[in-house]
Amino acid sequence: MKSPAFAFAGSPLNRRAEWRSSGDAFAEIAKVRPKRFLKCLGDQVAFAGESPTHDMPEEAREQIFLGEDREGLLWFASAARESDHLLPLRGVMMEGKVPAEMLAVLAQARSLLHWHETHGFCAACGAKSEMVDLGYRRHCPACGRDHFPRTDPVVIMVVRHGEKFLLGRQASWQPGMYSALAGFMEPGETIEEAVAREVREEAGIEVTSAAYVASQPWPFPSSLMIGMIAEAADEKITLDGSELEDARWFGRDELKLMLARKHPDGFHASHPYAIAHHIVKAALKK
Repeated sequence: MKSPAFAFAGSPLNRRAEWRSSGDAFAEIAKVRPKRFLKCLGDQVAFAGESPTHDMPEEAREQIFLGEDREGLLWFASAARESDHLLPLRGVMMEGKVPAEMLAVLAQARSLLHWHETHGFCAACGAKSEMVDLGYRRHCPACGRDHFPRTDPVVIMVVRHGEKFLLGRQASWQPGMYSALAGFMEPGETIEEAVAREVREEAGIEVTSAAYVASQPWPFPSSLMIGMIAEAADEKITLDGSELEDARWFGRDELKLMLARKHPDGFHASHPYAIAHHIVKAALKK
């Protein structure tokens, strides 16, 4: 499958889920296979020179199996130390310090490590849990409960009405940037219902339909951005104010200038590393 153009997608690894519960069988495989290790601490990645890969394991640290690459190397992740040469993952992404495929593997490592960092104790009884299934489950020996890594779904959408497109901005963003509206899905919602609710809450616009475009893993800490194009019933904006600083309709020609960062008023779309940039492009093609 062709890798998407945005960041954190297109991993080259076969995750080999069948090995996670194989116990001694995987241990025998791991004895004879070459390995590579990634280390993360929070949103930071440990580098060895110009590379985030390490040849030797951290013996005292829990190791999470990430998968097998095309050359048969086994990839693992473990927690970094404060003394390691740490670089922020966002900076690594923005500066293009690693190839796109490596960025996808780092996203997997960072998300899993964060889950283990924050779920060391059983949510049912409070006892200390232990890592099993090569890092894809935590088991509580006290009460027998199992806990699994979670991914939080987020809908992110460009809203259309005729030849106009709705984008918004948050006060914390860089000046001039307008992007797709977005929000976490809530329990009991379909994707389409979440799109309609978020657009209504943030901009006061009623959505009549929504169609899927693409998705992007977002490891801060572990979300899945679900890209959508929605159709609006009208263009009357009632701004929420608590989430967005502004929301406005842009014409087709304006959006093209914003993608190219040539808008006369300095408005621009999000960076191509983000799925929002590509949803805007997809909306313009329809």
